[in-house]
Amino acid sequence: MGIDREFDRPSQEFEPRERVIAELVRIGAAFQAVSGTVHRLRSDGMLELVASFGVPEALMPMVRLIPLGKGIAGVAAERREPVTLCNLQTDTSGVAKPAAKFTGVEGALAVPIIDGGQLLGVIGVGKPTAYTYSTHECDLLTQSGRRLIDELRAL
Repeated sequence: MGIDREFDRPSQEFEPRERVIAELVRIGAAFQAVSGTVHRLRSDGMLELVASFGVPEALMPMVRLIPLGKGIAGVAAERREPVTLCNLQTDTSGVAKPAAKFTGVEGALAVPIIDGGQLLGVIGVGKPTAYTYSTHECDLLTQSGRRLIDELRAL
């Protein structure tokens, strides 16, 4: 399955959270990712995890709620632009939280999900090796995130 493959929209007979999970798994496969997350923005300004794969259970307490501006997802949400790290294991920018090193992920990408100027959440993927994401790949993940707008609004 190539990265440019058009994803079929998940079946409407599933609940919104199930559709988000199904879409995230498809996206992860297309990106050859070992981990992926979708967070939605809550009314209190926190990013709440609504779907994931490949995140170690020990890290789940730190991933479930993320403040804006903290970690890769929080920075992508705050800046309202993609955030990519070639190797979060050696990153010294301060974007990745120290605990992120325990994910085993090196190449990481998070993009905000925005609808009509309103931030709804963040989608992210991670690869097991150092990787520089292209602008095209950032755009593809952004498009994939847009496919989740209805589901995020329904949660």
